[in-house]
Amino acid sequence: MSPSVRIPRLVASAACLGLLALSTAGCTTTGNTLASALSSAGRGDRTASVPAETTQPRTEAEWRRDAEAYAARYRADPSDANNAMAYAKALTATDQRAQAVSVLEQASLRNPKNQALLGAFGRALADAGRWDQALEVLGRAHSPDRPDWRILSAQGTVLDQLGRHKEAQAYYSTALKIAPDEPSVLSNLGLSYALARDLKKAEATLRRAAARSDADPRVRQNLALVVGLQGRFGDAETIAKADLPPDEAAANVTYLREMLADKGGDWKRMGQQPKIAARGKS
Repeated sequence: MSPSVRIPRLVASAACLGLLALSTAGCTTTGNTLASALSSAGRGDRTASVPAETTQPRTEAEWRRDAEAYAARYRADPSDANNAMAYAKALTATDQRAQAVSVLEQASLRNPKNQALLGAFGRALADAGRWDQALEVLGRAHSPDRPDWRILSAQGTVLDQLGRHKEAQAYYSTALKIAPDEPSVLSNLGLSYALARDLKKAEATLRRAAARSDADPRVRQNLALVVGLQGRFGDAETIAKADLPPDEAAANVTYLREMLADKGGDWKRMGQQPKIAARGKS
């Protein structure tokens, strides 16, 4: 699909970061953003584990079939925490986020001390853009004597959504003490620096994350974005090509260059999405 009919990955990530738009709520991109960090199925982004499945569904039809099966079990026993988490995961995968929140809320009321369930509930709330409530629930999903680095990272992403970047960075730092150099946490920290408009720190942190052998490809796309926002478009394109087809990587960087040009080359002025990006929504 050509860049004239959609927002390319790097630019969409920038919009969802808040560098091109004021809020990430409702953004859907293929790049990792602070919002998607809370809803991703990636290992490092989870706030709670969903029971393992032998075969992970890959299509919407499979997710819907699973949702129907979990729904029947949920109706039979709404207090089953594991089934509620699996059901909510299937609902989220089929874009039924409000119902996923409702399922996890009811299950949490029946299992108020189940921290894995509270973690899943907090993640679902954040995925639905209910940041303040998500922060409160995530705070109950672990304890100071038994902190969970995944939940600490999730709390950081929620704080970033609320514009509380210094606090968010403190949570990421604590998570990194438990899971040193965990790429998903480093990526979230790098994005937090970007949201705080410190691109030098953002780049250095994302490079640490990208250097890890277990880093998700989205980490490198975040790095390409931050490098591009500093005007180093050739470097950004080289980084993007590690995971994207050359033509798509080039289109992304060209689009980002145009958006920067629309703001006179000053990325700090990108508080609102420029007119050129509107083409991607048509």
